Amino acid sequence: MTRVDELLKRGAPEAIALVDRDRTLTYAALDASVDRVAAGLARRIAPGDRVAVWLPKSVEAVVALFAVARAGGIAVPVNPLLKGAQVGHILSDSGAALLLTHEPRRKLLEHPTCPVLSVERDWASLHDDGPPPAEAPGDDALAALLYTSGSTGRPKGVMVTHTNLLVGARSVASYLGTDPTDRVLAVLPLSFDFGLSQLTTAFHAGASAILLEYLLPRDVPAAVARHGATQLALVPPLWAQMVELDWPRPNTLRTLSASGGRMPLPVVRALRRLFPQARLHLMYGLTEAFRSTTLPPELVDRHPDSIGRAIPDAEVRVVRPDGTETAPGEPGELVHGGPLVTRGYWRDPERTAERFRPAPPAMRWRGLAVWSGDTVVRDEQGLLYFVGRTDEMIKTMGTRVSPTEIEEVALASGLVGAAVALGIPDPTLGARIRLVVVPRRAPDALEDALLRHFRRTAPAYMLPADIRVVAELPLGPNGKIDRTRVRADHGA
Repeated sequence: MTRVDELLKRGAPEAIALVDRDRTLTYAALDASVDRVAAGLARRIAPGDRVAVWLPKSVEAVVALFAVARAGGIAVPVNPLLKGAQVGHILSDSGAALLLTHEPRRKLLEHPTCPVLSVERDWASLHDDGPPPAEAPGDDALAALLYTSGSTGRPKGVMVTHTNLLVGARSVASYLGTDPTDRVLAVLPLSFDFGLSQLTTAFHAGASAILLEYLLPRDVPAAVARHGATQLALVPPLWAQMVELDWPRPNTLRTLSASGGRMPLPVVRALRRLFPQARLHLMYGLTEAFRSTTLPPELVDRHPDSIGRAIPDAEVRVVRPDGTETAPGEPGELVHGGPLVTRGYWRDPERTAERFRPAPPAMRWRGLAVWSGDTVVRDEQGLLYFVGRTDEMIKTMGTRVSPTEIEEVALASGLVGAAVALGIPDPTLGARIRLVVVPRRAPDALEDALLRHFRRTAPAYMLPADIRVVAELPLGPNGKIDRTRVRADHGA
């Protein structure tokens, strides 16, 4: 197997591969549809052309993404929540040769830089009953550009190869234990590496993927009950919403997973109470290397604040600035090597050189590695613990403190459902701590109660100088807290 679209041949032909509302496709039907659309695309694009797909999770979106690979193109999945200007940047930056979208979205683009096809007008004409395209490139050829927002600047396209996607699917399916009996509820956007992984993992195992575009958090447990879903993957802010909901009993979920940020301890404990029968996988990853670590479920109760160890097919080290490996308990930068390392940022050699550098001496992997920019600590058992982003650390009262540590203290109070800690420049302290929180109940006297909690449970240097109470925190397109917007709104 060399191309990501060949995953569709792993399932039993008569098994259900995809569920989209009232539509179901077997593996045979999905593969045949991909064949026909790939043949239609091959008449419109050349090998290596980028094809953007700006659609909600749907049969059409899934078929299009896999058909692009079969036609020899490079898929550019675009988050359906993005607006016209943001999509225009992605089209221009990727040099897309074609965009497939819905008619209402097409009208949001004032000056598209490529031809635009809509599902309503053009989907039928994209199907070609002729022979599928000649053998398309695979292995280390590019399969997708995944646009990810950084802390500054416009989104950048991460160059993902067929090998990256295939090895990732095999690795995740192996440690999650995904098998043909699984029904994977795909909630996350397909433009997000964690979201795309829902499909590739399911198809690698011959399982069923159930597409869900939810409007309200309560739609998720309703979908689990309706479809008998067995696997659910979410980012931490969404899991924080899920633990506040009523879930059907008995529950069919047997595998839960989280990535895209550190899971707050109260949320981990709430999930263990809500789903004692399910295996909970706490993971860490970054788009540049897909997925890096996972905590085995049997260790979650004893080490609920750990991000675990390297996943299969990944090599992970914690190093000092000179590349030497840290001692247990010593903070360092997480570096990821192995076949999951992507090819860098599309047409951006400068930023690629900053993040993709030769592997440190401590690593067996001798190629380019991803230097994550994340500070972690390794314990005596080899378990890793996330400390924070190196560029977000707050230096206050002569001490470096992670925003994550401050946020964990706030969440442990039980008074707030979400929190972001910011460092505000201060001529005396270096920085003072501002805490932005969403209350779990009426905010009367919340600030005083939170400060009392901090004085009881945290050192003085972690005490917030001021607390701002908001109704909600902004989320990015992938469901993670948008820290850039929080800082823009509350950092002055």
